[in-house]
Amino acid sequence: MFATAAPDADARTVYRCVRDGTVSLSTAPEPGSKCEAKELDDNAVQTPNLWGSMGVFSGTLYEREQDGTLVYGTRNLPGSRPYLRFTATTPPGEPAHEGLGQVGAPRLDRFPGEFRTAAKATGVEDAWLRAIAHAESDFDAGALSPKGAQGVMQLMPDVVSDYGVEDPFDARQSIRAGARHLRALLRRYDDDRTLALAAYNAGIGTVQRYGGVPPYAETQAYIAKVQALHARYREAMGFRVERPAQ
Repeated sequence: MFATAAPDADARTVYRCVRDGTVSLSTAPEPGSKCEAKELDDNAVQTPNLWGSMGVFSGTLYEREQDGTLVYGTRNLPGSRPYLRFTATTPPGEPAHEGLGQVGAPRLDRFPGEFRTAAKATGVEDAWLRAIAHAESDFDAGALSPKGAQGVMQLMPDVVSDYGVEDPFDARQSIRAGARHLRALLRRYDDDRTLALAAYNAGIGTVQRYGGVPPYAETQAYIAKVQALHARYREAMGFRVERPAQ
């Protein structure tokens, strides 16, 4: 719909704006809303979903003048004129979840040999693997999430299939497959752990659609939890704790 409003551009910046729990898209920041800029490539095969998970809905694209410039947005602000009607289809749901474990004291006694072996085989840091397992399942080999994630590393069925896991509730198989999957994600995202965590939690396709960490509360809470646990595991295992530069 924004391509229709501005047909001569090959790329554009669209702002995802939130106000009082409602979401709108606009070609300029909306007064009174919290807005985040998103760069869209009109030549991309698939336009990223900026709405979130809202099902199928219809709305109106409005035109208004703001600071002497024509602005297009989906919120009916003072001075807006209807420009066109649209229908949007958003994902019916995502596999994202906050994880079953809570931030707490490191548990170095849980499957130490399995984590050491998986870390050595894949090159994925032991402390990071433990932090993810802690956040995902609290090291419960029999864990099953409402989204269908299974085992210590809470592997989704597609990951179980991709890595040939015979029993996702077997701790050794779960940890090894989780480490292999994380290694693949780190390679995909040039060792960016935040993007790897987002994809592990919500899926590669979701990260691709949003061009980064998706705006899901579950995914953002999950990333913060793993990062906090990672620092605790590194300290408990005798590693130097990573801190922001001053």
